[in-house]
Amino acid sequence: MNDLSADWPAPAKINRFLHITGRRPDGYHTLQTLFQFAEPIDWLDFTVTADGVIRREGGMPGLAPTADLAVRAAGVLQSRARVAAGVRIHIRKGIPAGGGLGGGSSDAATTLVALNVLWGCGLASATLEELGLELGADVPVFVRGQSVWAEGIGEQLTPMDADRPWLVVLDPGVSVTTGAVFNDPKLTRHTERITMSRFNALALRNDCEATVRRLHPPVAAAIDALSAYGPTRLTGTGGCLFAWFGDRALAERAKKGVSAYGTAWVSRASNRSPLLGRLKTS
Repeated sequence: MNDLSADWPAPAKINRFLHITGRRPDGYHTLQTLFQFAEPIDWLDFTVTADGVIRREGGMPGLAPTADLAVRAAGVLQSRARVAAGVRIHIRKGIPAGGGLGGGSSDAATTLVALNVLWGCGLASATLEELGLELGADVPVFVRGQSVWAEGIGEQLTPMDADRPWLVVLDPGVSVTTGAVFNDPKLTRHTERITMSRFNALALRNDCEATVRRLHPPVAAAIDALSAYGPTRLTGTGGCLFAWFGDRALAERAKKGVSAYGTAWVSRASNRSPLLGRLKTS
């Protein structure tokens, strides 16, 4: 494997807040959220092949290749750009599944960005974002690689440089089904829309949290434990959560304090994905 095809990062995302502002006639929910990037990270290696076949190695145990967003992303790009070559994708997972950290979407975005280079497609980033939207609402965020304020059903993206606190990201080991959360009759669905200038992490919330706490007591216990150290939010529909701090020492202390509640990482919120840095070296 040559250097060009190795070590492409696919970072996790966090939702600094998540407000559900309505529900459309087609059933999709409208929302407002702020995406930033964080650890943990998946790592992808790509080996271009001449046979036109897309193969996957590693990845999430039990997930069929045809259901893997990275494999689907490669197929979408191959079809759009009329690429004759194939690829072998090796995925080293660091992001837990079903945690609200966007691991599958991030893998898909990294695949689009990397293979656009390795296959010589030459597509613009905006085109890659369009292809990503076919795979999932979060994929364009990861393709763009910059923190964004998202609205609509997640497709209306506005760049935003937010504060970059130290984080403890905690995985209580609970896989949450997004559909179960959004179909819950008790879910808050009509939060008032706000403007970007009114962003205040302490004053905002994740509208999914009450439902997830009720459906998944281990997540509720993890939120309560981490909240003892700093302000805490669910990310996405969970089950992962995070707290933020003014310095790393406080974050490290909190990580030790919640070790009984799951796997934790200390990270720093980022407004720029490491994927952009890797792209510059390709």
